[in-house]
Amino acid sequence: MDVLIETKGLKKYFKTPGGFLHAVDDVNLSIGRGTTLGVVGESGCGKSTLGRVILRLLEPTRGSIFFEGKNVADFRGKELKKFRREAQIIFQDPYASLNPRMSVFDLIAEPMIVNRLYQNKEELRERVMELMDTVGLAARLANSYPHELDGGRRQRIGVAHALAVNPKFIVCDEPVSALDVSIQAQILNLLMDLQEQRGLTYMFITHDLSVVRHISDEIAVMYLGQCVEKAEAEELFRNPRHPYTKALLEAIPVPSLKNRGKTREVLHGEVTNPIEPKPGCRFAPRCRYACDRCRAEDVKLRDLGNGHVAACVLCEN
Repeated sequence: MDVLIETKGLKKYFKTPGGFLHAVDDVNLSIGRGTTLGVVGESGCGKSTLGRVILRLLEPTRGSIFFEGKNVADFRGKELKKFRREAQIIFQDPYASLNPRMSVFDLIAEPMIVNRLYQNKEELRERVMELMDTVGLAARLANSYPHELDGGRRQRIGVAHALAVNPKFIVCDEPVSALDVSIQAQILNLLMDLQEQRGLTYMFITHDLSVVRHISDEIAVMYLGQCVEKAEAEELFRNPRHPYTKALLEAIPVPSLKNRGKTREVLHGEVTNPIEPKPGCRFAPRCRYACDRCRAEDVKLRDLGNGHVAACVLCEN
């Protein structure tokens, strides 16, 4: 596999009055060129922070990030500016991420102007109109403002804004969670079409496993800053090994009357404090299979074959 993005021992800690909050803790991931890695987990598990650290919107505490084999932490000046063009982000809330005082045309044109990609206004206008057509925005909306548009159109502006500088890698930070179901499908299909046409590489962050299965080649499951399981999408759904992954899959609503009387496994117990966490599996207080070993020592990811890894003592049997 031609790896585009890779992290090794990546950590991001935030200083708090009670100690350091371990938002991202020793994460090792790799994303092949032209593929999609889905990153899932509950709110607060570190998904968005991971994406921002990879893009160097947040500086890592420790660890390495490699883009096309080069360490992103070493980038400075022109090299960092080039990386900023090649690695973009689509934010969760399109209304909050768009400047309300700028028109649709200006929002899409801004990154091209900043990076001086076009020599004259006519070339710039042609490119903006081409991008609007690509993402499904009518030309008549060029002079509209974000508050005049619905959520789906705003998110299309966000997609066009990310595409404006011809990136290779895009972090999609819950890009459909603020949209209704029908618009979600449109944006997901748009992202998949763009990937096929342009060979884009995605990190798709979400808490919705039904969404991530539709778009991802591989899925990484995060819990309190750590990656607890990673596998190909179909393999993860067919054969989940970590108890937390199983609980997430159990939580997916099934629109069928046949499941009306089916009982679901409900998680109990307290969530581990992410500030200076003690050694041991962080999921142990909520896991019915937890043993003394789970509470005493950190559990490392174990290779289960076919690219499937999981951090659970149950996988050692």
